[in-house]
Amino acid sequence: MASKNTKFFLLLFFTSSLLFLATQCYDQNPQIEDPRKQFEWCKRECELYKEKGQKELKKYCQEKCRERYEDQKQQQEEREKRGGESGTIGIEEEEEQKGEKNNPYFFERQRFKSKSKTEVGEFKVLERFSEKSEFLEGIDNYRLAILEADPNTFLLPHHCDAEAVVFVNRGEGTITFVHHERRESFNLEKGDAMRVPAGATMYLINRHNNEKLHIFMLIYPINIPGRFEEFFGNGGQESQSFYRVFRNELLEAAFNTPRDKLERIFGQQRKGVIVRARPEQIRALSQHAEGSSGQFRGQSRGPFNLLKQRPSFCNNYGQFFETTPNENEQLKDLDVSVAVMNINQGAMVVPYYNSKSTKLVLVAQGSGYFELACPHLARQSYQGHPISIVSTGNQKLQLVGFGVNAENNHKYFLAGQDNIWNQVESEAKELSFNVQSREVDQVFRSQDQSYFVPGPGQQQQQQQQQQQQQQRGEEGRGIPVPSILDFVGFL
Repeated sequence: MASKNTKFFLLLFFTSSLLFLATQCYDQNPQIEDPRKQFEWCKRECELYKEKGQKELKKYCQEKCRERYEDQKQQQEEREKRGGESGTIGIEEEEEQKGEKNNPYFFERQRFKSKSKTEVGEFKVLERFSEKSEFLEGIDNYRLAILEADPNTFLLPHHCDAEAVVFVNRGEGTITFVHHERRESFNLEKGDAMRVPAGATMYLINRHNNEKLHIFMLIYPINIPGRFEEFFGNGGQESQSFYRVFRNELLEAAFNTPRDKLERIFGQQRKGVIVRARPEQIRALSQHAEGSSGQFRGQSRGPFNLLKQRPSFCNNYGQFFETTPNENEQLKDLDVSVAVMNINQGAMVVPYYNSKSTKLVLVAQGSGYFELACPHLARQSYQGHPISIVSTGNQKLQLVGFGVNAENNHKYFLAGQDNIWNQVESEAKELSFNVQSREVDQVFRSQDQSYFVPGPGQQQQQQQQQQQQQQRGEEGRGIPVPSILDFVGFL
């Protein structure tokens, strides 16, 4: 299954070491509006499968191109009958819903429901996984959420009956925790991650003057499986103050304060739980905050920045950053990992699988497609669920993931210099592939890169340039010129 130029906000799963990417199975070019021209372009793209010897995939791809063309043509005719405006938005939304319906692992952006929303911010939560498919019951207690806040805004103090791990996808903020005898404040920036313990009273500001604060969250409810609530002492349009639940007589005794004063404090209704703050208030709330930690290890309760650490593996075509419960005390008892994968423009990650972890992954930037072995959608069951991802478009593809059951998880690469077949005995290779082991080695040791490599398009260009360089060398017309692909890591 493959899709290019994906515009949607996507959710991916590395389920038992398998990545399921929510995209359609055909290609589309957003620069082409005419359905007929789009159809012709799509068919030409399908020829790539023929070049790779995958005739069945070519046929399937062309069938999907035709289905899309028929749908586009029908939609266009209906718009013309209604006298509506021309365009592709309606078609894209319909195709998005159609792709989601047919893929149990795909959650498009409409599946995130707003829980709190004001004119300056929003907190939205993805529906429970079991509502989509029984295949996802193993992670049904976990929830994904997104917090967005405009510049110079304040998220009101509250506590939640759930553990959470947060990742700052964009912007700058300050988060504050209030304990019995102390208060802790930490500045947040892009790449920071940290744990928010259940029951902790916390509040948050966006301290940037121009940029939005954008935070991804993995939430694990502790009272009711799959359900959690935020409790606000001050209340708001979406939530009443929990103080209002108690009788007035009880509150008067508890605070030793007359009812009219209590009503003035607890009777004020804020316009939502995310409000605008004055610049001097923002400065005061952030002036004593600590920065993110430079190390994963240790007992720090503050944020740790993934992007400032040495990558777990990288080269000129991509980088992978991760902190795991094996090395991070904040994540140890949650058995959760946090990771960022960057795949540079036109590059890909070689096929691999995870040994045990289930990962919920959000596409933070860019577009791409994938190819994978899916045990629920194929006739044959595949051991290990291999996956490969290719970055397309005009920028890098960035994925942010939260891993469940992450302790002692390992990645096993099936291609590249570090592929696992290099550790297999010659006799085992011959028995497995029914050819001489040297022929197997020629295939598995021909790639001179590890982890990330040039994608299919880049690979073809690189091979052509290498052939041209060899021809020039044979003709004695100069030394080989380095390919521009060698500098892809600097894009």
